[in-house]
Amino acid sequence: QVQLVESGGGLLRPGDSLRLSCTASGRINRNDTMGWFRQAPGKDREFVADVKWRSGRTYFTTYADSVKGRFTTFREASKNAIYLLMNSLKPEDTAVYFCAAARFGVSTYEYWGRGTQVTVSS
Repeated sequence: QVQLVESGGGLLRPGDSLRLSCTASGRINRNDTMGWFRQAPGKDREFVADVKWRSGRTYFTTYADSVKGRFTTFREASKNAIYLLMNSLKPEDTAVYFCAAARFGVSTYEYWGRGTQVTVSS
């Protein structure tokens, strides 16, 4: 089992920056995928970014078009953690942000955190 706990949400103004953290406990492996999703009020949950293991002992990242160039995610495997750096925040970034994990080679995310609220408002 894997437990994921997010932290770092808050109330921000447009243009602000914020860093979310997610720490995994339990049987999380270095080559498992970790990612971020978000769900805005009245909308479906959507993909934000993820970090996948690549042969050669490196990670590669993928971003949703809506956050590309503004958000950066990276994994600190030694701490079983993943981070989401969010710059140039917009009101439309308001959502509950979830951390998720999937076993290596599995496309479905099996483990989810409870989420952390990010609100961007002037």
